[in-house]
Amino acid sequence: MRKLIVVAALLLGAATMEAQPGPGGPPGPPMPRGKWWHRAEIAQKLQLNRAQQTRLDDIFDAAADELIDAKGNVKKLEVALRGELDRTQLRRAEIQRVATQLSAARAKLFERELMMLVDMRDVLEPHQWARLQQETERQQPFHLGTPR
Repeated sequence: MRKLIVVAALLLGAATMEAQPGPGGPPGPPMPRGKWWHRAEIAQKLQLNRAQQTRLDDIFDAAADELIDAKGNVKKLEVALRGELDRTQLRRAEIQRVATQLSAARAKLFERELMMLVDMRDVLEPHQWARLQQETERQQPFHLGTPR
């Protein structure tokens, strides 16, 4: 299970290029940024072929707009929550409303990233998936709850 979480974090890095946790939020995924499948070292170690790279590009491109919007919504709500918490007179109901919206926005972002991961995982052969798990753990150990 731990290996699945680690590799999920790696694959999600393609979409979460600059995501940072908000106040009290989960740590961002420890993984390479951007289109990792085009990096020569990773592509060679996984023995990715051109067709796989193209399919990974297509998956990434299909998710990009939605992920950008979802990340923007999370950021906007984090700012709104910080603004509410910085007020001289706290408005409990407003804080609760924004916190609920922020939780929902984070859940939506996570779900979209996860579905992109599932689609990307489907492109890899079992031996490639296993190798990616090994490389992910070797390069960036995953510590649940440890801020980046």
